[in-house]
Formats: sequence, structure tokens, C-alpha cells
Amino acid sequence: MTSGDRMLLLGCGVLRREIDFLIEKNAWPLDTFFLDSALHCELDKLSASLTAALEEYRGREIVVFYGCCHPLMEQMLAQAGAIRTEGQNCVDMLLGHERFSEELERGAFFLLEEWARRWRSIVTKSCGTTNVDIIREIFQVDRRYLLCVRTPCSRDFTAEAETAGALVGLPIRWTDTTLDNLEAVLHEAIIRRAG
Repeated sequence: MTSGDRMLLLGCGVLRREIDFLIEKNAWPLDTFFLDSALHCELDKLSASLTAALEEYRGREIVVFYGCCHPLMEQMLAQAGAIRTEGQNCVDMLLGHERFSEELERGAFFLLEEWARRWRSIVTKSCGTTNVDIIREIFQVDRRYLLCVRTPCSRDFTAEAETAGALVGLPIRWTDTTLDNLEAVLHEAIIRRAG
């Protein structure tokens, strides 16, 4: 089977290690192409990067690993003939919708390792400022804590999480999760694409 015959998983790199682990574990015949997770902070760049990647791989069977991360996501995918994984965002797909929704209602802002390691850059891009007082005001309007999510593929990012919490003025909490829900979401999308 050549790479042109294999399905392509194209998507956000925030859970790259977890996805690569699941592909190897299940021996899924998938190629991958990951985009920078910080593109979420700049919707024009996300749209341009995703559209360019979809065009580059036109003709391949493509599963897109994104949630509702751009207001035109469904239109971009429809134009490319691609499908996406089911879920509001990557944390929803990782934790499962019920657990994700419960934490969101409690005031969580979810922090994965990949973003924790690049937090200052990502926050200043998304908030449009380096002013700490403004950043804290933005985060504290409706968020009560940073929920740091560890997976079996995570390395220790305690120091980075503490720095992130200090920057936005929110306490940090920790939760561990398996990859079971993410595996189910990916498997369902692969089956749907192959069907």
C-alpha cells in the first residue's frame, strides 16, 4: 500500500503524541499531518493553513482532527470532501463530552501539555496584549481555574502549569485521563471515512 492509498489524518497538533500512540497501538493504516495548535489564536491563519493542507492532499481519503475550531470549519471540509472527528474541541474528544461539560460548567479552562509549554506566547496572541492585568481580567471573567489534563503520553509539565496559572491569576488543578475516549472518537471517524 502506497502512502497515496492510505487514509490521512490531518489536524491539530495539540494531541500529536497521543494520536501517534493510538495509531501505533491499533496498527491503523494512517498517515498524519499535524498543524500548529497555536493557529486557534489566529483564525485567518488557521483557515489558510487548513485549506492549504486540504488542497495539498486533495484526492486522499482525509479525516480531519479538529472540533468546531473555526466558524467556517464545516464549509472548508465540505469543499474538500473531508470529514472531521466528532466533538466540540480536542478536550471534548479526549475527556468525553459529559466530563468536559461538567468541568466547563464549574469554570475550567483546560490546559494540555503542548499549550502549557508555549503558554505565554499563546495567551498573548489570543488576548492581543502582553499586559498581565488585561490578560487576567479576560481569563477571570468566567473561568475559575486552569484544569491541567495529563494523559498516559504526558511528560511532567508541573512547572509550566504553575507559570501558566500565575500569568492568568487562576489556581491550577490536575486531572488524569486515559486515551479511551480519544481512541473511540478516532476509530469512529476512520470507520465513517472508510465507509
